[in-house]
Amino acid sequence: MKFERTYTLSEIAELINAKFAGDADLPITGINEIHKVEKGDIVFVDHPKYYNKSLKSAADVILIDQEVEYPEGKGLLISDHPFDDFNFLLKHFSPHRPWPAQHGDDFVCGEGTEIAPNVSIGHQVSIGKNCVISPGVVISDNTTIGDDVVIGPNSVIGHSAFYYKKKKEGYDRMHSCGQTIIEDRVEIGALVTIDKGVTGDTRIGKGTKIDNQVHVGHDTVIGENCLFAANVGIAGCVTICNNVTLWGQVGVISDITIHDNVTVLGQSGVGGDLEAGKTYLGSPCGEARVKWRELAAFRKLPSIIENL
Repeated sequence: MKFERTYTLSEIAELINAKFAGDADLPITGINEIHKVEKGDIVFVDHPKYYNKSLKSAADVILIDQEVEYPEGKGLLISDHPFDDFNFLLKHFSPHRPWPAQHGDDFVCGEGTEIAPNVSIGHQVSIGKNCVISPGVVISDNTTIGDDVVIGPNSVIGHSAFYYKKKKEGYDRMHSCGQTIIEDRVEIGALVTIDKGVTGDTRIGKGTKIDNQVHVGHDTVIGENCLFAANVGIAGCVTICNNVTLWGQVGVISDITIHDNVTVLGQSGVGGDLEAGKTYLGSPCGEARVKWRELAAFRKLPSIIENL
């Protein structure tokens, strides 16, 4: 998320009542989660395991729970509770805004688009030309929809990210202020849920087709001309490249990449990056031709044991 103006390190430190290390006038232009950080951003870290990753990231300011050595040209915000202060900043710069009507402020709709009854639309939503938005659809804040897009009944586009911090008293949700971008000629079935980015974008590429009851997690980027069958579940921060097919009930863990022209067969579990141009099967999935041989061998196991 980018700020409307540039702030300094000392200004942000004062805002969250934190100490800082580094140039007091260090310019800050935004705030982002580690997966999306850019130069000028603040990122948070609250566990030593991830200190190095955060300090070496593109972020210029690290919101951290203790003072440590940091690269030249960067700065620290030292906080007892980095998650809470990061969350405070997100809410401060992108506060929740209620929807007083069927659609919020800054709503734009293109020529030829059909919006059915009982559709709810948030703030800063843009819908392109010749789209069909079916009854019961909810389109949340900060959503951009291209041309010739079809969204089936009761689907939710841009819901908050499933991102929590576990505390003694329960779970604390990270405030979501990212965007959801649906490109041209995407078709989305009924009862599909697509979560917005925490601070960045969730994106569905041109020509992708999504069946009923599919879930796409926050900050996931899906390429062009993909095909997802019913009950596919995709976690957050996944990159899916072009022409990928996921058949029914495939599950995908977070923070991995599925490369171009991959097919994953039904009920498979994707637990790591998948190489381009291959077909995968199983949970955890592997190349289908190998998995079929493994299954054939497994069926022979009872007779092998009997003959021991």
